[in-house]
Amino acid sequence: MSIAGANVAGLILAAGESRRMGFPKALLLYRGETFLDTLIGLFGRYCSPVIVVLGAHAERIRREAQRPAVFVVNPHFERGMTTSLQCGLRAVPAAAEGVLLTLVDHPAAAPATLDLLLARPRPLLRVPRYRDKRGHPVWFSRALIPEFLALGEDAAARDVVHSHFPEAEFLDLNDPGIIADIDDPAAYQELLSRGREGAVSRS
Repeated sequence: MSIAGANVAGLILAAGESRRMGFPKALLLYRGETFLDTLIGLFGRYCSPVIVVLGAHAERIRREAQRPAVFVVNPHFERGMTTSLQCGLRAVPAAAEGVLLTLVDHPAAAPATLDLLLARPRPLLRVPRYRDKRGHPVWFSRALIPEFLALGEDAAARDVVHSHFPEAEFLDLNDPGIIADIDDPAAYQELLSRGREGAVSRS
């Protein structure tokens, strides 16, 4: 674990039903590991603890996970991603300075991207972009946690993010992995055939 990230909690949302994929996305293979184990391993270099929120297929995903993490189950995952985010945030230790958040269907971010996201000084919110498209992971200070927890089920995390755009830092990076959203079999096959190309740098 990176000393620089020792007071950062990692949060991976893996509670969805994966309907479009037809298979639990957390268990899809990428570079010799599942999506989930890939992300736990990546986040584990920078974050303590790494929190994984499960919902659909929870027992199977937890049983097949090879890497250690703090697993929490969202009993209301069918009500939407906001409830999963809130479930995970309730498990963030009080000592954590902030949270590095990603979705389990974004397994391809480069380690160098996390270095840049967690570089000090850390702003209230730091969002990576690739070719003007925002992606994951996202860093946010614990000062925003109460706002995320106050969201109603019909609201989205982006509502909080958008409200703080004037205070946010956007990183323009050469990392297409941050926008690789693997929602269906076609996107998965594209990920496998493309791989990750090039080094990550500030644009």
